[in-house]
Amino acid sequence: MSSPPVARTPRLPSFPAASPSAPAVPPGGRLPRLLLRATATASAVLGLAQTVLAGSFLNGHYEALRAHELGAMALGGLLLAQLPVAALVRRGGGAGGARGPWWPLGATALLLAALGAQMGTGYERAVGVHVTLGVLLVSGLLFGLVGAWRPAPVRLSTSMPEAEPVAEPVAEPSAGPDADSATESGSGTGTGTGTGSGDGGSGRLPRPTGAGADTVEVAP
Repeated sequence: MSSPPVARTPRLPSFPAASPSAPAVPPGGRLPRLLLRATATASAVLGLAQTVLAGSFLNGHYEALRAHELGAMALGGLLLAQLPVAALVRRGGGAGGARGPWWPLGATALLLAALGAQMGTGYERAVGVHVTLGVLLVSGLLFGLVGAWRPAPVRLSTSMPEAEPVAEPVAEPSAGPDADSATESGSGTGTGTGTGSGDGGSGRLPRPTGAGADTVEVAP
């Protein structure tokens, strides 16, 4: 009976256990992001209030013009306070302690410049340019609000552990029918060799021995 080949079971590569999810922003970078969200929210609300005051003034409520002017000054103060907050977010408000995004700092500076131009056109009574800049300014404040409340991206590690080499299956020699036939052929060869070696390899039969071995019968 031939036994089936025995193969070693390959070992699968072992990977480290998944670590618990780490926070997207380290504790040191949460405060600047919270402050950025607070200033962005207040600026967006104040910008929407400015549109309401401007519409009220155009409807004939001239007392709303003074509130509109004070609202523009308050918005400028909020954007000035947001500049250092945006710088802190850029310094260390990213995932894993990395540098944060650059857009809060650039967007705050751009909004401040737009607000200065907006206030200048308002004092100059350039209503057409003032209204156009006001629409763009409020749109920028709303975009900044959405970006501030967007969660910080998590940086994932792309390095994978090295896999252990997989052992190839090794089959043991089996004693099957081929092996039996090889054994029989080997034994037959040995027998033939022994028979041939008795006559010295000349091909003649061996000489008989014993009683009457020398008697030769002659036919009449």
